[in-house]
Amino acid sequence: METIIKAVPLDNYQIDILTSSGISGIFDVKPYLNGSAFKELKNKSYFYLVRPAHHGIMWPKKQDFSSDTIIWDIQNAQPGA
Repeated sequence: METIIKAVPLDNYQIDILTSSGISGIFDVKPYLNGSAFKELKNKSYFYLVRPAHHGIMWPKKQDFSSDTIIWDIQNAQPGA
């Protein structure tokens, strides 16, 4: 399984990602913000606390995304979306 080794929060609820195999790109969290588990991420201060953890990314209150979800989203992102 891929491991996220870099997760840098950006403006507009996006995260600059780098994986252990060199896959890189921008992960857009906006489509997930209305899910009950992720509503707290709408707080910008909290959103910026993201860090790599357990192969994916995680916030202090245990909201997380797997590397599989992140990589799929990066590879299937529509240009200009």
